[in-house]
Amino acid sequence: MTQNQIITVTARKNMVRARAGEIQLPKIVGFVFGDGGVDESGNIIPLSETDSTLGNELLRKKYDGYTMVSDTECKYECTLTEEELAGKEISEIGLYDANGDIVNIKRFSAKGKDADLAMTFWIKDTF
Repeated sequence: MTQNQIITVTARKNMVRARAGEIQLPKIVGFVFGDGGVDESGNIIPLSETDSTLGNELLRKKYDGYTMVSDTECKYECTLTEEELAGKEISEIGLYDANGDIVNIKRFSAKGKDADLAMTFWIKDTF
């Protein structure tokens, strides 16, 4: 089974250190978008547990809002405006924290972004 979404090692290290009282856990502040989540044939490139960056980062943007789905899951939402990433094939997204670290990555089939279209993305942060 391939893995298309992970919580990064950096995020897990921060959670363990925060639980021990060594640091305060940095909050999620935005989305990161990329086009490096698929290979030349359009197949989703599986993530490994050690991945901490997107295959090819294109844009960082503050999220629009979030919904607490359950006690162990939060769903974040971010909309790209018509102008943002026009003409790009988005195939990976992630969440980044106040330190700038990517803490969650998700890859999927490429989604073409037209210049006359806004697109909304969601990503679930689940524990």
